[in-house]
Amino acid sequence: MINGVRVVVTGTGMITSLGHTTRDTWEGLKAGRSGIRRIQAFDSTGSPSQVASEVVDFKPEQYLDRKEARRMSRFVQLAMVAAREAMQDSGLVITEANRDQVGVLVGTAIGGLEQMEEAHTTLLTRGASRVSPFTVPMMIGDMAAGQISIAMGARGPNFSIASACASGAHAIGEAYETIRRGDAVAMLAGASESAITPLALAAFCAVRAVSTASVPPDQASRPFDRNRDGFVMGEGAGIVVLEELEAARRRGARILAEVIGYAGTADASHITAPDPVGAGAAEAMRRALVKAHVTPADVSYINAHGTATQLGDVAETLAIKDVFQEAAYRVPISSTKSMLGHLLGAAGSVEAVICVKAIQEGVAPPTTNLVDPDPQCDLDYIPEGARELNIDVVLSNSFGFGGHNASLVLRHFAG
Repeated sequence: MINGVRVVVTGTGMITSLGHTTRDTWEGLKAGRSGIRRIQAFDSTGSPSQVASEVVDFKPEQYLDRKEARRMSRFVQLAMVAAREAMQDSGLVITEANRDQVGVLVGTAIGGLEQMEEAHTTLLTRGASRVSPFTVPMMIGDMAAGQISIAMGARGPNFSIASACASGAHAIGEAYETIRRGDAVAMLAGASESAITPLALAAFCAVRAVSTASVPPDQASRPFDRNRDGFVMGEGAGIVVLEELEAARRRGARILAEVIGYAGTADASHITAPDPVGAGAAEAMRRALVKAHVTPADVSYINAHGTATQLGDVAETLAIKDVFQEAAYRVPISSTKSMLGHLLGAAGSVEAVICVKAIQEGVAPPTTNLVDPDPQCDLDYIPEGARELNIDVVLSNSFGFGGHNASLVLRHFAG
């Protein structure tokens, strides 16, 4: 801790394919339900992959001013919904007295790709003069943080992070560090993603990263299974309210969990493939645990990155074994991407919210579709339904294209 500063979670917000609130998603995960379906956003006929984890029945005007919503891309809309839930859950009120000490850090891997595609089509078919003046503020990745700041009146540190599929974890980790060094007393932190578009799907198919298996949609994401063949694209947002402990206590906040460690590393290996033995991932976990002042034996549950790619799942397994040694075989691990798909930049923040709920309720969600375990992935991946546990310390992993690694450590708050 820097000068003894402790950082706690006082609110959560989440919108995913399993529901528009934290509770809806969490209840779905505990029940082992999948949000993966045939793509509804566009006609995917002819694509090698035709399934995704979409936020369905989402009408932004039910949550946002209609005029404002029209000027926000979908990833920003989702971030706004999650942020408002997190603020309501926390009970934090931003006033003239504290607004300079409340910041926003919301990441994304891709941002408003849909707006880029639409603007490009307009440019080619109707000419440059018909491109919307809202194209830039709708597509740039920092706009979720910017719009939340405007809506909430938060004038503290405000920026975005893009580190591919580690963006959400990095955002929460850097917000944690922002509070620890005294630059804010509270931060809304997390990430949002909505990139289920024809171009994104085609591009991920081209790089052979997504599942193309001929199986029912809810069976397409198979982390750690011998027959896994790639991730399933997902969308959604996860936001937490982080506060300096003493500030939270002064206002009588309900404390959900404590963030006690965070670290980021690089593989320095390949633009899309992980380090084969997970060296960078292992170092991120190791550093995060050291900074949290806990040992591998103290960890009650790991929320794995677990994307269901052939290389990634093996590399993460090897990394966990490297860090945890014999304890690797005793710690329960699961990949909630088996039900939610891979939310790309938002994956780490949604999974951080899931870890908070796991701590609160003493329940670790399962890894579904793990029917025929890969012999190289031989750890306890909770394959047979949610498991009740005495959960004190949780490790959450996020790894991204470009070799970005981030690990968060959260703990049950005991005063």
